Amino acid sequence: MKIFGKTRIIVLIASIILLQNCTKAAEGSNAAPPAPELPVYTVITSPATVYQEFPTALEGKNNVEIRSQVDGYLDKIYVEEGAYVRAGQPLFKIDSRSYGEQMNMASANLQVANANIQKAKVEVDRLEPLVAAKVVSDVQLRTAKANYAAAVAAASQAKASVGSAKINVGFTTITAPVSGYIGRIPYKKGSLISRTDPSPLTLLSDISEIYAYFSLSELDFIAFQNKYPGATLNEKLKNMPMVDLVIADNSTYPEKGKMSIVDGQFDKTTGAISVRAVFPNANGVLRTGNTGRVRMPQLFDKTLVIPQESTFEIQDKTYVYVVGKDKKVTGKPIKISGKTDSYYFISEGLSVGDKIVFTGIGALKDGVAIQPKAISSDSLLKAKPL
Repeated sequence: MKIFGKTRIIVLIASIILLQNCTKAAEGSNAAPPAPELPVYTVITSPATVYQEFPTALEGKNNVEIRSQVDGYLDKIYVEEGAYVRAGQPLFKIDSRSYGEQMNMASANLQVANANIQKAKVEVDRLEPLVAAKVVSDVQLRTAKANYAAAVAAASQAKASVGSAKINVGFTTITAPVSGYIGRIPYKKGSLISRTDPSPLTLLSDISEIYAYFSLSELDFIAFQNKYPGATLNEKLKNMPMVDLVIADNSTYPEKGKMSIVDGQFDKTTGAISVRAVFPNANGVLRTGNTGRVRMPQLFDKTLVIPQESTFEIQDKTYVYVVGKDKKVTGKPIKISGKTDSYYFISEGLSVGDKIVFTGIGALKDGVAIQPKAISSDSLLKAKPL
């Protein structure tokens, strides 16, 4: 009996110990998980350059449609498609035989007119002494003088016809009005050419300079006017920094461009105004018809800089998680004034020294506590320069 009593006591003690262990395990399972350790970035200011990009269409300095000013058969083609030609170089030859004969006829008519002048002058000279001696009436002299004046006028008309014929003969040889590159030549030797043809003989493009045309919205144009010093628009253009051209393969054209002109008015349909930048093109790399993007720099002396991966978007607004003194995070909207490939520049919503969660923001929500792990802004900027 005594042994049985001792056994009951041992079992009771073991049960109490087991119950305590289960209670502790249950309490441990209900305990809050530890706060996550996340990298935290301290907001800084830095000088920076932001670029705005505008799609553009490129045109040569001069794009000239080469057309014939006389009708006739295309006799010779002196150039090849794509060739570079200099101003004054012959391009095409129109059959000139009929125009040569017209010039010969005009020259002959001029000779006849000059002979009639001499004939009329002789008659005037013959009548003047007779009229003075009152041998003949002065009516005859006045008639002779009128005939002389008519002969002079006819000679002038004949001379003009010769000049016109020479011009037409000259038009049969078509020369380059400017230096540049020859475009496609749709006509072949022997084609009948007319001044009224809808298609030109070719397009000659002077691409020593390239004009990049693009459009600014009304808001962009107002910002441009407020951004640069100058009393007039031309003065503001002169104070603008040089611009870049990003060509179709996303490479940057090596030459810088200068803003040069703004259209006189806004387009009523699009609400935009046309602008152009001029790029030197001595090597002929760019051609009329190329496309690209004009990249316009915007300089900031000091601006708030944050990494792009520290942001998230909700309903077209951009937010960051700001870390408070209690180590709890709060979502805060920000306003972006510009960006690079890796950073945003902030105009509203943050101040220098604010701490924001750098990465790992996907599972966060307002009021969650974290264990901040500071990261070096300098190290980040070295790894990913502005």
